Amino acid sequence: MLWSPYLKGFKSYLQLERSLSGNSVEAYLGDIDKLQQYYLSINRAPGITEINTSDLKTFISWLNDLGMQASTQARVISGLKAFFGYLMIEDVIQNNPSALIEAPKLSRKLPDTLNIYEINGLIEAIDASKPEGMRNKAIIEVLYGCGLRVTELTELKISNLYPQIEFIKVLGKGNKERLVPIGGVALKFIDLYLKEVRVHMNIKKGNEDFIFLNRFGAKLSRISIFNLIKSLAIATGLKKTISPHTLRHSFATHLIEGGADLRAVQEMLGHSSITTTEIYTHIDRDYLREVITQFHPRS
Repeated sequence: MLWSPYLKGFKSYLQLERSLSGNSVEAYLGDIDKLQQYYLSINRAPGITEINTSDLKTFISWLNDLGMQASTQARVISGLKAFFGYLMIEDVIQNNPSALIEAPKLSRKLPDTLNIYEINGLIEAIDASKPEGMRNKAIIEVLYGCGLRVTELTELKISNLYPQIEFIKVLGKGNKERLVPIGGVALKFIDLYLKEVRVHMNIKKGNEDFIFLNRFGAKLSRISIFNLIKSLAIATGLKKTISPHTLRHSFATHLIEGGADLRAVQEMLGHSSITTTEIYTHIDRDYLREVITQFHPRS
C-alpha cells in the first residue's frame, strides 16, 4: 500500500490549513493507520483510489467485532471522512467512499456537576498558609469562573490578562483565540498569587509569562491540575467523580440555569458548534417550558 505520500500531505493539511494541535493530528493519522491494519489482516493492499464504500463498511464491522466502543468507532469514522475529504480536495479521488458511512448512535452521558456549595467546599479545603495555597485557590476560581479547559488554564499568560475590563484572552483548540469574561473574585485571587507568591519565585527561562507555575518555577502540567482536583475531592469527602472538566461543565450549567443565552455560553466555552454546547448544558423540561411561557407570543 503506497499511502505514505498521501498521509504526509494529509498531515500537512491538518497542521497548516486546519491548524490542529499535535495530539489531534496524531489521532487522525491513527484512524487511518487502523484502516491499514485492517487491510493487512485480510492480506489486501489496495491503492488509495481503489477503496470503496463497501470496504469501509466492512472495516467498521471489523472494528465492532474487535469490541471497539461506539464512541471510538465514531472517532475513527470522523478521521476517515477527514482523510478522504482531503483526497477529494487534492483531486486524488473522484468519489468519496466515506460519504455514506454513518457513525454509530452515541448516548449522551452527562458528567457530574457541582453546586455552588460543593465548589466553595473545594476552595475552602485549600490551605492558604502553604506557598501553593493561593495559587490553587486562583486555579479553582478561574476554572469555574471562566469555564476553561485544563490546557487553556495551563497556557494562560500574564500578558493575556486585562483586569481593567475584566477579560482574559484564551488560546483554545486549533490555536483559536477568544476573549472570556473573568469575575472579580477570580481576578482577586490571581492578583494575590502574583503579588504575594509568584513574585518571590525563581522562574525558569521561557516561563516568565505563564501565570500558574510549579514549585520549580516552570509552567504547571495538565496532570498536576487533575491531581489537585482529585486531592480536593478526597479532602472534602466528595463522592462524585470529578476532574477539571467538571468545573467547566458546572460553569456552563449554572449560566444556563440562571437564564444565560446559549449562544453567549457557546462563545465563552469556545465551541465551534452550538450542538456541542447543548451537550454541556442539561436543561430540564421545566426550564424549557418556562422559557416558552415567558418569551413566546403565542404561549
